[in-house]
Amino acid sequence: MCKKNAFPRFEVVSDETDHFFARSSAHEPSITTDPRSVLNKTVMKEWKMLEQDLPESIYVRVYERRIDLMRAVIIGAAGTPYENGLFFFDIMFPSEYPKQPPLLHFHSFGLRLNPNLYCSGKVCLSLLNTWSGRKSEKWDPSRSTMLQVLLSIQGLVLNEKPFFNEPGADAFRLFILERKSRAYNENVFGLTCNISIHLLRKPPKYFETFVKNHFRERARVILGLCVRYENGSVGVGNHSRGGHSSTVEVSKELKEWMNSSFPRLVQAFRQNDPSLGLFIEQLESQRKQYENYSCGQKEQSENNGGGILRKAFERIKMALGWKKVERKKTSAVERKNRSLQRA
Repeated sequence: MCKKNAFPRFEVVSDETDHFFARSSAHEPSITTDPRSVLNKTVMKEWKMLEQDLPESIYVRVYERRIDLMRAVIIGAAGTPYENGLFFFDIMFPSEYPKQPPLLHFHSFGLRLNPNLYCSGKVCLSLLNTWSGRKSEKWDPSRSTMLQVLLSIQGLVLNEKPFFNEPGADAFRLFILERKSRAYNENVFGLTCNISIHLLRKPPKYFETFVKNHFRERARVILGLCVRYENGSVGVGNHSRGGHSSTVEVSKELKEWMNSSFPRLVQAFRQNDPSLGLFIEQLESQRKQYENYSCGQKEQSENNGGGILRKAFERIKMALGWKKVERKKTSAVERKNRSLQRA
């Protein structure tokens, strides 16, 4: 049961006109309206399962006039570069469903933030028969369900190390690939924030209130993470490491994203929630303090490094006898000057 005034996790709505598959002519009207059709009976079972078993991080809207259509949103899980992001999928059940798996379209806004999610909106997943996998991982008409598809996307696609979703990458977890994975996560985090900006500008129908409230509740956390990731106090998706000094190498791409896109994210959040003003001022102050601190540390490091190098060079000169030669030359010059003075 949903709490009073909470956004329902499952609900039947009426207008499907903004749905990606709304113009599809794949179905005859009788297929979706005739309660005796296989599609109708199967979809009704799916509805009941979703209504009862959806986790708190997934929300679904279905359509009374087009039961073959569905829209779902998945909230990015903690400990992943997708944390606090919103990921929308438009779904259509083909006329042969459940013999064939459902069709999915990801609201990508032209961004590629996962090997399994294309800029075009294509979703590649073994369970959908759109990705390689063992037979046991493929769609099974007798056992597979829409709930299973959504949970698979949440757990297997939007995971903590999406770089390794690429075929073969998991077999070679070398140091260099781990570094690439960390850089990939930083890029994914930035793209997730960019999608948040798009969603605030134009939220999907029937999710307008949900999107606005979601980012009102989580804006401070997201912006705080941006700054922590920027200064390297913690790696993207990893909150267990603390401290005030830089402990994580930060990629050039993330720094560039902070300079170019972070202000747009701040503006979008502030327009959605004007009360963020003071928090944003404090955050900017922290960024400047850290920037000054980093510059000071860098300068100190360079000075220390220069002193160490000078001492090392002096030792080398002594070892090679250069120091003695210089002293002898100096003594000779001094003797010559003294003789001239006596004359």
